[in-house]
Amino acid sequence: MQEQARQQVIDFLTQLKVERRVSEHTVKNYQRDLKNLSLFCVSYKYEDWGALSSADILKHVAERHRSGLSSKSLQRELSAIRSFYLFLMKAGLVENNPAQHVKAPKQARKLPKTLDVDQVSALLDAGANSVLELRDVAMFELFYSSGLRLSELSSLNLADIDIHDKQLTVVSGKGGKSRLLPMGTKAIKVLQEWLKVRPAVDDEKALFTSVKGTRLGNRSIQLRLKQWCIKKGVPESVNPHMLRHSFATHLLEASQDLRAVQELLGHENISTTQIYTHLDFQHLAEVYDQAHPRAKKSK
Repeated sequence: MQEQARQQVIDFLTQLKVERRVSEHTVKNYQRDLKNLSLFCVSYKYEDWGALSSADILKHVAERHRSGLSSKSLQRELSAIRSFYLFLMKAGLVENNPAQHVKAPKQARKLPKTLDVDQVSALLDAGANSVLELRDVAMFELFYSSGLRLSELSSLNLADIDIHDKQLTVVSGKGGKSRLLPMGTKAIKVLQEWLKVRPAVDDEKALFTSVKGTRLGNRSIQLRLKQWCIKKGVPESVNPHMLRHSFATHLLEASQDLRAVQELLGHENISTTQIYTHLDFQHLAEVYDQAHPRAKKSK
């Protein structure tokens, strides 16, 4: 590229550092990103920044993606390129921003981690040896029995539980909407045991309370689950959301009713629930590999 084009990059980076007071780390990232774009220009014999079109930027992004760069890193590179072209436009050096409408490839969605049924049983069937452990098992049973979010469980009040009708009302779901959820037999049994020994504190409505009689917070619940897993020898690093994921996956495997699982999880959009169909397919694929006569590996 022409020396003038290289100087424009230097001027842009100087402005970031001096006028906009961007961190040194960000400046170095932008410098590296624009160097990669410069190499692209050299390889295709572009002499100045104004010669690049949106198609060229898209081609550059595609090449970077094929080289192994993640979607997240590509998004950052595009952000650097857009900012650079805005700088050039304000200086009257180019007429448009070719990166303005170029998007990075979507990042592959990670499948949620789940426990299998045996692991859940090992976690929940171990039994409690104290009042606090009884409370903890009741919490963990509800996570798995009703597919609750952490914030939903910590927000539960005594009035939200209906033991007789085997259901609970969640009033703190995303969007502030309430939903009615069933409770499993084992969850109800341990809840009844917890309610018998739950400390009676005036004006405390929380279903799950601390030793001081106050509502148990999210962080405390996370720590109690972690400690419980260590004590019971569960190898996985289990968190509350993993129990919710396990609830959804096991229910979908057994029922194949995606709409019902969506309602129980409180998902606004069924596309959010559809990620569990990928987990279910993994399970079906394993069954197929083990059972189908043309899929079994030869010994």
